[in-house]
Amino acid sequence: MSCRVRREASFWDTLAPSVILAAKSSPPWRYEHVTENSRCKLYQAARILRRPGTYHDWLNLALSLEGEFVLISPNTVETTQRQTLRVSEARPPAVPNWLVHRPDTSEVFLADWERTGPDRFSVALRWPENHPFHTALHGFRSPTLIAEAIRQAGILISHAEFGVPLGHHFLMSDLNYTIKPELVRADDEFPVRINVTCSDVRRRGTRFAGMTCHMELVRDGQVIATGNGSLTCTSPGAYRRMRGEYADARPVLPVPEPVHPALVMRTQPSDVLLAPTRDSRCWTLRSHTENTTLFSHANDHVPGMALMEATHQAAFAVAGATLLYPTSLRLAFERYAEFNTPCLIQAQPVTRARDNTLSLSVTGHQSGRRVFLALLEGIPVSP
Repeated sequence: MSCRVRREASFWDTLAPSVILAAKSSPPWRYEHVTENSRCKLYQAARILRRPGTYHDWLNLALSLEGEFVLISPNTVETTQRQTLRVSEARPPAVPNWLVHRPDTSEVFLADWERTGPDRFSVALRWPENHPFHTALHGFRSPTLIAEAIRQAGILISHAEFGVPLGHHFLMSDLNYTIKPELVRADDEFPVRINVTCSDVRRRGTRFAGMTCHMELVRDGQVIATGNGSLTCTSPGAYRRMRGEYADARPVLPVPEPVHPALVMRTQPSDVLLAPTRDSRCWTLRSHTENTTLFSHANDHVPGMALMEATHQAAFAVAGATLLYPTSLRLAFERYAEFNTPCLIQAQPVTRARDNTLSLSVTGHQSGRRVFLALLEGIPVSP
């Protein structure tokens, strides 16, 4: 592409730190249609970002979908749009779904974001409306939903602020959360922001390679949950070489029959990730791809969020008649969970404190090797 452009410092320099592309289906705060007359400006804006490799992806998207994409900047939100409003009064627009690796907007739980300091950011949480999988748990927001918002925030910041090219793979080594249930009631739609602090930022040359994210979910000045996790980014080619013979692996069908959905706080068999064995505290993992939330696109291994949900379901099964709400989870991934070999999920209660807090460990084993280790705490709640 050849074009001569004149630097428009007053406009593009303001947008440069956070210019992204977003589908028109996600209403932007400020936008400029990508038409014949604005392609040069788009190209220049991406170049100003100085993120090697990233602007090529954005430019190709713009050129292939002329008129269907817009330029937006979360830092240009009008102050009148930042007034305190309930979700029911003004639901914030979602960030582009491909910036958080989700199939469509209904699966995106983040809205605008802004940089608040060196390697510090603030992201608006966007509670889902009538989501078929992330339903309320005993009247509170689902821990899996909160963990997914934490995961999405790390991916968003990696792409939009650290310049990770689209198409790169994200590898999680751990994911942790702590939740205050009394502050995450399902009927509370008060705005929540996720304060993100990035540490241990790693690079390969000039390319971003990974980091650890520490997050606080804040509602009206109160911390309602915290989370952290470490991620590594790798190019498609490097990822394929690393996965070797498993690079083209796909789920093995059919999957075994599930435990009764009610045992694991679910209503649909397709949402159940555990199949029974002879041991009441051991199950076979079900990679049921009809669940498009956990298996949203073709994977060569079981997604980490599916293993987290399996951990929750194992805890519910052990709790039995007790209505358990997970308040804390420390989940470490040690290797990939492959599709071609049964993965056994085992739960072992550790302690029951005086306040009836249940602590247990949940592990996944495959071919005699541990895939993950989870330490979970939960409290009994009233129906």
